[in-house]
Amino acid sequence: MSRRHFVQQLVGGTGLAGLAGVTPMAAATLPRAAAAGGSDWLPKYARAQAYRSKKFSSHDPTGGNHDWWEIKAGGEQEIFRATGAGAITHVWFTIAADSSLHLKELVLRAWWDGNDKPSIETPIGDFFGLNVADYVIFESQYLACSPGQSLNCYFTMPYRRGARLTVTNEGRTDVGAFYSNIDYLEMDELPADALYFHAQYRQATPNTTQHLADRKNPDGSTNYVFCETRGQGHLMGVTLGVVQNAEGWMGEGDDMIFVDDPSRPAIIGTGSEDYFLGSWNFGGRQGARPFSHHQYGAPLIQSPERTGGRYCCYRFHGDNPVTFTKYLKHTIEHGHANDRGDNFYSCCYWYQDKPFTDFPALPPVAQRTPTVKL
Repeated sequence: MSRRHFVQQLVGGTGLAGLAGVTPMAAATLPRAAAAGGSDWLPKYARAQAYRSKKFSSHDPTGGNHDWWEIKAGGEQEIFRATGAGAITHVWFTIAADSSLHLKELVLRAWWDGNDKPSIETPIGDFFGLNVADYVIFESQYLACSPGQSLNCYFTMPYRRGARLTVTNEGRTDVGAFYSNIDYLEMDELPADALYFHAQYRQATPNTTQHLADRKNPDGSTNYVFCETRGQGHLMGVTLGVVQNAEGWMGEGDDMIFVDDPSRPAIIGTGSEDYFLGSWNFGGRQGARPFSHHQYGAPLIQSPERTGGRYCCYRFHGDNPVTFTKYLKHTIEHGHANDRGDNFYSCCYWYQDKPFTDFPALPPVAQRTPTVKL
């Protein structure tokens, strides 16, 4: 039975009320209990800090007000450079560009500790959860887009010997003004267990439609792949943009995460909208509404369940990062048992013990442009 038919049978039903988890009396005792255990009740910001606060920005070095960089078509702009140990804590961009596709044309790259290949390589829009090249106002714990088309990232990005970030304009028109503020910490050394941040772009335009036996997909071998890596670390989440190439609900795809064993998934979910912590087709053709919360959301839903329909979704695992000791592959079905051929554009985020750089080649701009493929 499809979700739509099941939902129709439930119309008019009532739900169960939630249960309160902590009584006011219990809550009132928490500070006293914490105080009895020592100084753990003090928040981190009320304690002495061992770092030096820094900023790398596009400010005018003459003291004037030309606080932006111009990035010519085909040009590259270095937006951050540091030596020694440190950690980026916040990235803010705002961009003035004539091209309506600049969120796909501008590519963000980051190198940790002098590696010759980047550990971040993704179009800027996808990195900030704007996977179909449109600005959408939303807030999550790690990414946000604010009024005025300002982009914010709060993923911490540690490095031991240095870091370098660039933005490359792979479009055909100049970017008139690229404003940047990157806040970071400078320190004598990182903790031994500090991991390196990664962000990888992938796409399928379109996904290849599958006709699996009995419409069953037990091993996920033909799923869409968000990322694949070897080493030790943990998965933090994904952003995903979808452009529908056919009528109907684009979801029903189960998330499948392979942990330390490439032959079978260790974690299997129950559907695309469930993985992104919505439900029931995000409300269906008539009732779908955008939403955004700290760990999950679908801030863009346009023409749902129609050819040309567009979605932007995100899911973070900050409550329970998915750990791996030697191998990780994060995947999701495209339709039930991969029976749909919609366009997927994604960025996956994770931390790892070594700067992993074995990324697939970034598709050219023309192939990254979100269009319907009939």
